[in-house]
This record gives sequence, C-alpha cells and structure tokens, in this order.
Amino acid sequence: MDSLSFKTASAKKKSIEKSWIIMDATNQILGRFSSKIASIIIGKHKSFFSPHVDCGDHVIVINSNYIKLTGKKWDKKKYIYHTGYPGGKKTIIVKHLFNKDSRNLIYRAVKGMLPKNRLGRLIFKNLHVYKKSEHNHQAQKPILFKSN
Repeated sequence: MDSLSFKTASAKKKSIEKSWIIMDATNQILGRFSSKIASIIIGKHKSFFSPHVDCGDHVIVINSNYIKLTGKKWDKKKYIYHTGYPGGKKTIIVKHLFNKDSRNLIYRAVKGMLPKNRLGRLIFKNLHVYKKSEHNHQAQKPILFKSN
C-alpha cells in the first residue's frame, strides 16, 4: 500500500472556483432558509471544504419582501443592540425591522450563523440580498438553487 494515498489534501485559496447561486426567499421560513444560505456561503456543500479558507459560493437572495416567520415572532421577536453610550441599549421588533428594510432580516440571521472572526466577516461579503426579483449580477451567470 502506498502511504501517500492516505494524506488529506487541504483546499488552497488559488485552487477554489467560486460560483454564483440564486435563492428565492418567497414563502421560505427565515431560520431554515438562512441556515441553507450560511452553509453554501461557508462552503460546506463542497467536497474540498476547509474551515480556514473562504471556499464557499456567492449567494444572491431575491424576493426578501416575501420571507415568512412562524408563530408569533412578527410581534414577539426582538433584536437588541447597543449604541456604545451609557444607557444606549436599544431594541427593535422584527415587524418594524422588516418594514424599514426586509433585507436586514436575512442579513442578521445569516451573520449570526457565520464564524465570529476575520474569516466570517470576509465570508459575509459573499451574500447579496435584494427586495424584489431584479438583481445586478446577470454578468456572473448565476445558477438557480432549487429548495423545498
């Protein structure tokens, strides 16, 4: 037996080919949909996945205005943030965040599922969300992702 055949090959930045994928958010549940997006952006769907390299694909999400939430989350779910000043703790309800800009719901959900380090911030730039079905990435020839 050849001992060289048992070595694990790690993905290099130069050898990775990124593709562009379109995902339609119409009638999709936010959490389940976001976990699919995060998995694709990280690159876990590829056979040569390496956790220390940006080997994921670019994801274009269209129709973010038609995303769904289950239960009473539209009224009860809150996002908390801090301004940095004393007493600067702020909360915003999901319904108000959605009415302000529906893309922020998907951005926040996916960002929470990515690694909290430099690589996570780099990977997050591979997500492109649009409110309607028009997008600016026809030149990249994106592939439509069929989801259940």
